[in-house]
Amino acid sequence: MKTTPDSVGVVQAQTLRFAEPLPLQCGESIAGYELVYETYGTLNAEKSNAILVCHALNASHHVAGVYADQPDNLGWWDNMVGPGKAVDTNKFFVVGVNNLGSCFGSTGPASIDPRTGAPYGAAFPLITVEDWVDAQVRLADALGIVRFAAVMGGSLGGMQALCWSIRHPARIENALVIAAAPNLSAQNIAFDEVARQAILTDPEFHEGNFYAHGVKPIRGLRVARMIGHITYISDEQMAERFGRQAKGGAKFSFEPEFQIESYLRYQGDKFSEYFDANTYLRITKALDYFDPASGAGGDLALALKPATARFLVISFTTDWRFSPARSKEIVQALLDNGATVSYAEIAAPHGHDAFLLEDPRYHALVGAYLGRVRAAATEAAR
Repeated sequence: MKTTPDSVGVVQAQTLRFAEPLPLQCGESIAGYELVYETYGTLNAEKSNAILVCHALNASHHVAGVYADQPDNLGWWDNMVGPGKAVDTNKFFVVGVNNLGSCFGSTGPASIDPRTGAPYGAAFPLITVEDWVDAQVRLADALGIVRFAAVMGGSLGGMQALCWSIRHPARIENALVIAAAPNLSAQNIAFDEVARQAILTDPEFHEGNFYAHGVKPIRGLRVARMIGHITYISDEQMAERFGRQAKGGAKFSFEPEFQIESYLRYQGDKFSEYFDANTYLRITKALDYFDPASGAGGDLALALKPATARFLVISFTTDWRFSPARSKEIVQALLDNGATVSYAEIAAPHGHDAFLLEDPRYHALVGAYLGRVRAAATEAAR
């Protein structure tokens, strides 16, 4: 993969270790954990131009650029982050962090538990969005960033941005909440539970301690990914890409006969090669648990009352997993509090995955918003 002039180019992941125990929402704590992160651009002298990018379910700290030894491993939001792009690294210092419990370098279920000398496995605690945000605060402290110019993300990343705004309001100036929701609907929780059951009932799961057996619950991971992937794509996009096209070959069998079947199996196989089953279980649970209004008697406006940040909320018309109606719930609650909110609903055929894709209108909107953030910071510094 050749980098282009608007790419951040070759990047390198960094690791920070935290000795102090991090209290978790589940009542446990974790000590001696590591967070892997990447940075792009330059932190200014005032340390006022930092943007935190929060990742979604199967992404990581690798937001943009490539690695010297992995030239084809392009960052998951490379189309958004880079010199002159919507998130302009000529102007902002961008931080991408891999969350606790992940399988991309930060401490997670596959990491060695210092208490036992073996992988945490099933002993790794359940993590919440609030826990991730608290860990990100510690990373910001280590980097000397007192206040982020913006915290942004799509899907589960957008939930983290929303959580930042109410959990640590003094440390965030702007929140970009993209293709997200204030909580999961019952339907979404149901999809997550079916995916988890596929993993939990895989004979190779071994109650989460499959590492000791030298196996992986590959079948469960495949099915979990297939279920999830169906929810990320719109019916319109699926029909356009695959329709009822036959794959060819023998009929009247349970082998893939339609292109969509072949595609889903491919996605499942690829996912099962690199993702950790225990991580999948915990991240989907974090999605299910996220519900700021639950601590405010179901009143979302009351839950968002602590927020002092300005907001950009973006939804996509064909996103049925986190529909525009869910984004509008966030917008209305913020408006009820007198918050400064910009909202856009972008017509796009791609479903939930639209937040990851290059769309000139979408990127121009993010770029214009962050341009105003930059201009306001420059004016304030005078």
